[in-house]
Amino acid sequence: MHSRNTLKKKVIFIGSLEKAISQIIFEIQQIDELFASYQELLEKSKTEEPTLIELTAIGSILHSFYNGIENIFKTIGKNIDGEIPSGNHWHSQLIKQMTEATSKRDPIISEVLKGKLVDYLAFRHFFRNSYSFFLKWNELKKLTDPVITVWLEFKIEISTFVKGQI
Repeated sequence: MHSRNTLKKKVIFIGSLEKAISQIIFEIQQIDELFASYQELLEKSKTEEPTLIELTAIGSILHSFYNGIENIFKTIGKNIDGEIPSGNHWHSQLIKQMTEATSKRDPIISEVLKGKLVDYLAFRHFFRNSYSFFLKWNELKKLTDPVITVWLEFKIEISTFVKGQI
């Protein structure tokens, strides 16, 4: 009887793992599409200060970018770790959870990458709770300029994790 329960748990975990990998791949494709759709605006912002409308669009891009990352983290928490933090600080607890090994997986992201993503998490909170006319280019530029590099770093680390699960 014991081995039957163990086998059942393994089958459930494999199903959850397959679901998680499928959702991770989907989110990666969505974030890639986000950056492809707004590539022209992001390139323009490297040489020209954006208008208020462009600034609002860039804020939305950065917000969507971090939402996608967080969706990946929630997928891993739910389907692999079996838990997602709750409470007032669950967003920051979730990103911390992704830097820690568990009995089921290695860390998802490095501490170095976490340090970069925390800035996008903070911006996401600001963007959701503020009016877009409060956006200042000198502050937003600090997140906009490196966002593609941060995304590529994330894709490398998440791909390493996914490949390790297959």
